[in-house]
This record gives sequence, structure tokens and C-alpha cells, in this order.
Amino acid sequence: MDNKFYLEVTHVDPHSNARTGILHTWHGDVETPMFMPVGTNATVKCLTPDQVKACHSGVVLANTYHLHLRPGEEIVKKAGGLHKFMDYDGPILTDSGGYQVFSLSQRRKISEEGVTFRNELDGGKEFFSPEVAIKIEEALGADIIMSFDECIPYPSSYEYVKKSTERTVRWAKRGLAAHTRKDQALFGIVQGGAYKDLREYCAKELSSLNFPGYSIGGTSIGEPKEVCFQMIKDAIRFLPFDRPRYLMGVGSIDYILEGISEGVDMFDCVLPTRLARHGALLTSHGRVNIQRAQYKEDFTQLDDECDCYTCTHFTKAYLHHLYRINEGLSNTLNSIHNIRFLIHLAEMARVAIKEDRFLEFKQDVYAKFGSKKGF
Repeated sequence: MDNKFYLEVTHVDPHSNARTGILHTWHGDVETPMFMPVGTNATVKCLTPDQVKACHSGVVLANTYHLHLRPGEEIVKKAGGLHKFMDYDGPILTDSGGYQVFSLSQRRKISEEGVTFRNELDGGKEFFSPEVAIKIEEALGADIIMSFDECIPYPSSYEYVKKSTERTVRWAKRGLAAHTRKDQALFGIVQGGAYKDLREYCAKELSSLNFPGYSIGGTSIGEPKEVCFQMIKDAIRFLPFDRPRYLMGVGSIDYILEGISEGVDMFDCVLPTRLARHGALLTSHGRVNIQRAQYKEDFTQLDDECDCYTCTHFTKAYLHHLYRINEGLSNTLNSIHNIRFLIHLAEMARVAIKEDRFLEFKQDVYAKFGSKKGF
């Protein structure tokens, strides 16, 4: 592991497993726990890189599968890598494409070697393996990259999950052997479905391989909330304390806070921008559906506890107007707010952890936001 990439744990809450840290990367240091905006196609939808950074972003995600299809990893490589291609000078993370490949359940065939599938653009035949995924990710040039794994559907039988999890471990070893760049941190991904012993098995096996960081995969794919939280617990207690822990694809307030409680450091999700495009805005007092007529003459700030550009410049009435006329600026302003809201949530969580009051903070957020108001 290159010593330019490491997690420095700075504090642990004495009443939970929540912790703060500094993740040192080749493109700067970022504080944890953190929420990471998703830029699937090398762009966070509707936002410029400067607007993303104005939300106090640290790590930003891009999608290996989609960038492989368009424009192709060689184009990105010729541009000088993702940082130059998308003009983002902070740390970037790419997934392996595993989730997207395995979501094509009707158009794929799994073997020990890898996965053959038809892409959704033109139906062309594609093949992904641990080695192929690593080659693409190395060409893209992100700071943090993911091993190629199988995202196991929920529910699945014990026999299927066991077979898949064992293959994911073998694929992790192959990806590790194929990885050559010293300026990238390759994470192992813990699978195991909802089975405690398989989560333990996968976490222990991957921990023995000494990855620079670890992801918890196969969560938030349709399982009940309580099952998801148990999956996190079953995996995280067997992961090294001094390595970053990344809960993949999770972006709702309650999932983030429960993940932090268990010691998760990194979160990502397309949720904030997807909600924004549908006029659903996250605020400290609950979700606001800005298209509703009640906001037509509401000249108050969207969220009086938010410091984002949207909240400090515009009223609910203006945001309502933009959304109702399908103005492009609506998507931009709504996305700025939702992304900043989740990044700020992580910032407040860090303060609470450092002051040994994270559990109190979590309950305060739940009381103000409330499930009845919509997570």
C-alpha cells in the first residue's frame, strides 16, 4: 500500500462505533465520515465542477461501466485521466462496473472467468472480468478503484450466495494481482448477502489480502431496512480498524446515520440529484415537494439551516416557479441544495462525534426530519 493513501482515524465516539478521520489521497486530504456526490458519466448531473466543489465536496464518483461504453476509457486516458477530463482536482473514485453488469440480469452469463453480457446502448457483446475491470479503471485514473464483484440479488438462497461470495473472493485476488498502478488504492468489496457467516467469511478473507480500503456491497437493493443494517454490522466488525470503510450506493439520511454509528467512513448515492430532478428537496425539517401549490407564494428560504447557494439566494416560490415551467435551472438549484444537504449532514456528524455526542445528534436529526416526513 502506497503511504500516500491512508486513513488517519482521529476520534472514536465512546458511545457508538462512529469515528472521524482524515483520508489522505494523491489529490488531497478529505475528512470522514463523508458523503460523496455521484458523477456517473464524469459529471454530477446538472452541475459544473466548481458548483460541486462549492458544496464542499471531497471525493466524487464516476462509473466505470458507463465510461467504458461512452466515451471509452482510452479517450479518457488520452485526455490525461478523469481529473483532467472532467476538470475536478479533488479525489475521484470509480466503481468496477459490477453493479451495472449484474443489473442486466436478462442479458448476462456468469462464469468463473467473468461475465458476458449485452450492453443497453446497442446490444453489443461485452465481457467484464476482474482483469478487464482493473485495466479500465487504471486507464480512467481515479484515486480509488473497486474490485470486480457480483452484486447478489435479494433475496437469494444460501447456496447461491455462498457460491457467489466465494467467487467474489477469488475475483478479488485476481484483481489485486492485475493491479499495477501505485497511485491508485484498490478496495475489496465485502459480499455475503443477508447471511451472517458469509459476510464474516468474505470480510475475513478480504482483510487477509491487505487492501488499502474496504467496501460493503450488496446492500440497499430491496432488502428491509433492518436487514441492511444487520448486513453492515456483520461485515464491518471483521474489517481492519485502520482502513477506510465504504458503504456503497447508500444516500438516505437514516441509512447514512446508521452506517456512521457502525463505523462507516464513506457513502455515495445518486439519490440527492435524482430527487432534485423530481422536485423533492431534503431539508432539516423534512422533505419538501417543491411542485406543490402551497409554495407558489412562499417567499421564505427553503431551509434556514442550510448555507448552500440555493438557500442563500432564492425562495421556495422561485424554486416552485422554475420547477413548474420545467426550467433547466430548476435541476441545477435543486441538485446544489440536496448535495450540500447530505455533505453538511456528514459535517455535522463529524462535529458530534468529536464532541462525544453522536447518538444524541442522530436522534435529534430523526426527531426533526422524521420518517413520517419522508427519508
